[in-house]
Amino acid sequence: MAEIIKVFRENVPTLKFIGKKYANFGHWDEWWEHGWFDLLESTMGSIDTILALWENGGGYLGLERRAEGEPFAYYIGMLTPADTPVPEGFEAILFEGLDLGTVWIYGAEDAVHDTSAARGKITDAGMKIWQDRDGAVWSFENCLCPRFTTPDETGNVILDYCYFIEKE
Repeated sequence: MAEIIKVFRENVPTLKFIGKKYANFGHWDEWWEHGWFDLLESTMGSIDTILALWENGGGYLGLERRAEGEPFAYYIGMLTPADTPVPEGFEAILFEGLDLGTVWIYGAEDAVHDTSAARGKITDAGMKIWQDRDGAVWSFENCLCPRFTTPDETGNVILDYCYFIEKE
């Protein structure tokens, strides 16, 4: 069973998400097969480029958009500096003037993807979830190395799950 072990605000600059849109979860295998994460890393210069702006940058993202009465949208990609060029065949979304509400979900890799308690923990901590002009809420799994990729001595990992929130 997974548990939320940390809740915090991350102050971030304007960030550009670059990736591909899907109608549902999955599709990660094609990212590894085509080397698309490597392409995004080289397009932004290197992982160090995003890490200079945001200490928890560089993760591979499963970005989710949810709005009442609209179809769910799922994207795979990375957050990059705002001036990163968008490679052909990819989409970009600019997230400007926002912060992140982040929870750390600790547990077995197959259990940490249950993010159902994350939103409540963030709002309980006094953070206001941001909605875009269409009323959609944006959140994402930030799969960071080594927290998510290297299990600890008990076989558990930490998944960063983030919501875009309003700045203080």
